[in-house]
Amino acid sequence: MSKATLVTIRAVRTEQAGVAVYAFFLPGSKVLEIADISRLERTKEGLEGFQRDAIQKHIAGMVDYLNSGPVLFPNAILLALSPRASFTRSRGPTPEGLIPSGDAGVLKLPIAKDGSKCAWIVDGQQRSTALARATDSTLPVPVIAFVSDDLQTHREQFILVNKARPLPKRMVDELLPEIDARRLPADMATRQIPSALVERLDADPESPFHGLIRRTSSNKDPGRIVTDSALVRMLQKQINNPLGALASFRSLDGGSTDPTAMYAQVLSFWNAVKNAFPEAWGLPPEQSRLLHSAGITALGALMDYLSPRVVQRSNAGKSYAGVLEAIAPYCAWNSGRWIDMDCDWNQIESTAKDIRLLSDQLIRLSQLHNLRHMA
Repeated sequence: MSKATLVTIRAVRTEQAGVAVYAFFLPGSKVLEIADISRLERTKEGLEGFQRDAIQKHIAGMVDYLNSGPVLFPNAILLALSPRASFTRSRGPTPEGLIPSGDAGVLKLPIAKDGSKCAWIVDGQQRSTALARATDSTLPVPVIAFVSDDLQTHREQFILVNKARPLPKRMVDELLPEIDARRLPADMATRQIPSALVERLDADPESPFHGLIRRTSSNKDPGRIVTDSALVRMLQKQINNPLGALASFRSLDGGSTDPTAMYAQVLSFWNAVKNAFPEAWGLPPEQSRLLHSAGITALGALMDYLSPRVVQRSNAGKSYAGVLEAIAPYCAWNSGRWIDMDCDWNQIESTAKDIRLLSDQLIRLSQLHNLRHMA
């Protein structure tokens, strides 16, 4: 076999349950040169492969991240290797005190003349595809490979690797403000500002939410009655929706986004909410729907509606307060009924229908207030 038909790399070899396992690095673009993606499909012969279809949006996000500059990408790709791969142990003395966990050497991966490959991707097909499309084809990525050409073993390992749950979204959101946005993929960078605003709302003694927000790290504190995910979702919409209350503070042309101005607006609105509904503020969702996820989302929609009508942003708090205090007698956060919705206060749930009806109710009340004010 000529050298042109071999991919030769340095590797470390060990064994698990009598199966050879290798650890090595490959330039990102080389992964798909040596490894196939075994797609799951059903044919006349039965079930073939095991990999799901590629998620193009996910891949595009990783490509953008890889092309953003020097990046850290240490996530290992898991391969199943054909037994045709060969390993030669390196010679030389063993350093004193070395933990005997594996042997260093040279791994040779044959590529057949017909183009058939010597490995199959068990975990990391999206990453491998993104690496193949990235501008820097030389980025070295870690690979773990076990020797087996048995499809059943490939499927078993695929299921075991993917059995573990991904990180909870709330946990990721809580961690995001601690990370430099320049080092994040675009989709995660857009989640960072809302989460940072929520973090500040909880930590700021001047915030009405001070000490009330329940994050992953503070789930056991009974005094924290506001779920952070409801606030993060509301703020994301206000920032990313062109008609959102905070959209005007977001840069669309490479300029600077102004989270400080965003926070000032959020603070002015929610302080007005707290002052307008003092008897319903600070109560858990089972006692009040004001800080229930449905209430937070609906009030966020009201802020979106009112924001363009605030003439001077420096005086936003007074404008918000005027509307909220006027509609307060018609709201049923912790007792009574929503008359137009024909339901008791505790019948409001976090469903799309209830949130839409509650949002429309609050906006309609504010419109009636404006008409009375103009009369």
